Amino acid sequence: MKHEIDLSKYSIRTDLAIESITEDIKDSGIKVSEKEVEDIHITTVMVSRKGSKIIGKKPGKYITIEFQDITDEENEKKVMQVFVKELKKLIRLNSKEDHVLVIGLGNENSTPDALGPKTSNEVIVTNHLYEMGALDPTYQRVSIFNPSVMGKTGIETSDLISKMIELLNPSLVLVIDSLASTSINRVHKTIQMTDTGIHPGSGVGNKRKEISKDLFGIPVIAIGVPMVVDAVTIVSDTIHFLTQHYVYMKKNIDNPKYKLMTNVNYLKESNEITKEEKEKLLGLIGTLTEEETKALIFDVLTPIGYNLMVTTKEVDFIVDELSLLLSKGINKLLHNR
Repeated sequence: MKHEIDLSKYSIRTDLAIESITEDIKDSGIKVSEKEVEDIHITTVMVSRKGSKIIGKKPGKYITIEFQDITDEENEKKVMQVFVKELKKLIRLNSKEDHVLVIGLGNENSTPDALGPKTSNEVIVTNHLYEMGALDPTYQRVSIFNPSVMGKTGIETSDLISKMIELLNPSLVLVIDSLASTSINRVHKTIQMTDTGIHPGSGVGNKRKEISKDLFGIPVIAIGVPMVVDAVTIVSDTIHFLTQHYVYMKKNIDNPKYKLMTNVNYLKESNEITKEEKEKLLGLIGTLTEEETKALIFDVLTPIGYNLMVTTKEVDFIVDELSLLLSKGINKLLHNR
């Protein structure tokens, strides 16, 4: 039986370039390189104009850092070192007098959306000292601006930033924002940096005017961390985890070691399910591809308003940790502090 589901209605809610790339398009104007630094995975994606039309992302460089934990000092330090090293590849400054404008996008009153302003508030500001002629030469000239969101100000964020750029005439804009992902595994555990700028709200279906070099005529570097996923992602990932758990249990049911384990992490090994097993476990849904499954869930949840954007229960703690990591990294790179 052939299943025909209209995939064009399914809008993938992601801001991450790596989630738009599949094996069959890697040679179509898109170059991908990967490396490991201990347990940190780094992916660099170069998107040409041709590749841009295929994946719907602007041409340029996207660097993605994936990690497991930053809640202890040792892991935070490791991730920050990688973050600084990779961010340095995107930032080009001629002198300490070059003016960097750091912009924290998002709503500070909404925890998952507060990463931008929380990060920028911890960046060392020096422009006022430069204006007075009292800036230590080891510090970069830096200003910050938190434009909030259109729902609070009634003004397009990009327009506010445009006026700020006219006023300050910076050499570089550094934008920090919360992102959306199509993978539960990447929420809070991924940093994306790009020289293409950003479309605020694009990942949650609330597109605003872009913030980019094309618009402002100066380099715009965007830094983001996925803080939310939609309900479609959660349900489809749960179905995938269910199949992995099923195969793991089937392989280990007679294993004495398995019977003694109280907390089984079946994701640590490959537990791919066969087509026959999937159909037996899930029935008709088991005959669908991953894309068709997501499309079906989208069709079920969207008409009734249940395709919610969701974050984790510890988001308050995590957003504070992430904003400190990013601000420390930015301060280290700009001010050697």
